[in-house]
Amino acid sequence: MKHTRPWNIILVLIGALAAAVAIAWAMGRHTSSASAGSPPPGPDASYDQTLVAKGAWLAAIGNCNTCHTASNGRTFAGGRPLSTPFGTIYATNITPDRETGIGSWSPSDFLRAMHQGVDRDGRNLYPAFPYDHFTHVADEDVNAIYAFLMTRDPVRAKTPANRILVPRPAISVWKALYFKPGPLAPDAAHDASWNRGRYLVDGLAHCGGCHTPRNALGAEKEREDLAGGTVEGWRAPALNEASPAPSLWTAEQLVVYLRTGFDAAHGTAAGAMAPVAHNLSSVPEAEVSAIAVYIAARMASSAGARATAAGNAPGSQGAALVERSARGDDAPPADLRPAKDGDAIYRTACADCHDGGRRGIALGYSTSMTDTTPANLIRVTLDGIHPREGEKGELMPAFRGALDDTQLASLIAFLRARFSRAPPWQDIGGEVAKAKRERESEDRKS
Repeated sequence: MKHTRPWNIILVLIGALAAAVAIAWAMGRHTSSASAGSPPPGPDASYDQTLVAKGAWLAAIGNCNTCHTASNGRTFAGGRPLSTPFGTIYATNITPDRETGIGSWSPSDFLRAMHQGVDRDGRNLYPAFPYDHFTHVADEDVNAIYAFLMTRDPVRAKTPANRILVPRPAISVWKALYFKPGPLAPDAAHDASWNRGRYLVDGLAHCGGCHTPRNALGAEKEREDLAGGTVEGWRAPALNEASPAPSLWTAEQLVVYLRTGFDAAHGTAAGAMAPVAHNLSSVPEAEVSAIAVYIAARMASSAGARATAAGNAPGSQGAALVERSARGDDAPPADLRPAKDGDAIYRTACADCHDGGRRGIALGYSTSMTDTTPANLIRVTLDGIHPREGEKGELMPAFRGALDDTQLASLIAFLRARFSRAPPWQDIGGEVAKAKRERESEDRKS
C-alpha cells in the first residue's frame, strides 16, 4: 500500500497557506511583550532536586532526548533532522546555553512554548514540535521539565537552518484549523489509572504523533485517533480497536514491553519505538502502568473482531498458525508457500532462531507479520535489531548485504503466508525498494 500523497495536491495546499500569510500576519504573531522583559535565569544548580528528578522522568516520557539529540551529538543539543512532506526541520538546542539554547528563557517562556507553540521571540513553532499534545500537560509538570533542562550542561551548538516550504507566519492558519489548546478534562466514566494514562498518552508521551494518521497538512486526523501512522519509514501500528496484533495485549504485557522493549507474545521494539522503550525504562513503574492500562483499554474492543477475521482470512490455517509458530513446527502446508525461494531462505537464515522454541520470538506473535503494510518487517530484515551500545538487549543480524531485492521480497511474502492469517501484501518488491531509498536518505542526513 502506498502512503505518499500526490505532490500536486500538497503544493496546491501549500500555495493556499502561503496566500493566507497576509491574513495570518494580521491575526498577529502571538508576540508577548512581557516575554521580552523576562529576566533570563540561565543554568542554576539551586533548583529543588526533587523537582529536577521529577522533571527527568517526565522528560523521558516526552522522549525529549531522542528528538533533540543529533546522531553522535551532545544530549539535548539539537540538530537532529526531521523529514516532512514539506521539507526538513531541525530539532533545536534545549540545553541551558544562553546563546544557542534556551538558557535565556524564563519559566513563562518555556510554558508558552509547550502550551501555545510560540517561542521566546513570539514566533510560531512548527508543529513538528508536538505542542498540540504538550498543551495538555499541567503547569507543574512543565515547570519540572524546565527545572531538569536548566540543570543540564549547557552546550554551544547552533541549530542548522530549516529547509521547509511553508513560511512560519502561515502556521497561524494551521493553528486556527487544528490546534486545540488547553488541559484534558478527566473522564468520570473511568478510574484514576485510566485517566492518568490518557493524560500521559495524549499529552506528554504524544503517542498520536506516530500512531495517528495525518492529513495533507500534517495534522493528526482526530476521528482516527491512534489508528496507526507512519514515521521515518516505519509503520506505527494502531493502538485502538484496529490493532493488528495477533494476540491481544494485556496491560501487564504492555508494561514489560514499554520498559524493556520486548514481550515474547508480541515482539521487539524497533525503529522509532526502540528509544521510547529505553526512555521509559527510567520512568516510575506506576506511570508506565497507567499508560499501559489506557492503551490496553483502547485495544480491548478489537479482540472479537480480530478473532472472527482471523478465522475467515483467505489462505490461512486459522488460529493454529500462531500455535504452529510458537511450537516451532516444521514446514507449513504446501498451500502456504507463495515462493519456494522464500521457504528455502527462511530455513537457511531464520529458522535456527525462530523455530524450535529458541530465544527468537515466535513469528506468529509478531505484529509486523499481520500489519497492513510490510514496512516494519522489511526494515527489521534489512537492518536487524541491535541493543544500545554497552547494554544488553535483543539481537538480530542485518540481511541488507546478504539478500538481494528479489530474495528479500520472496522471504517477506513467505513469512506473511506462514505466520499470518491475513491476505498477501501487494507489491512487496516496490516496498523493498522504497525502504532502501528511505534508509539511504536518512544516512545522508545523519
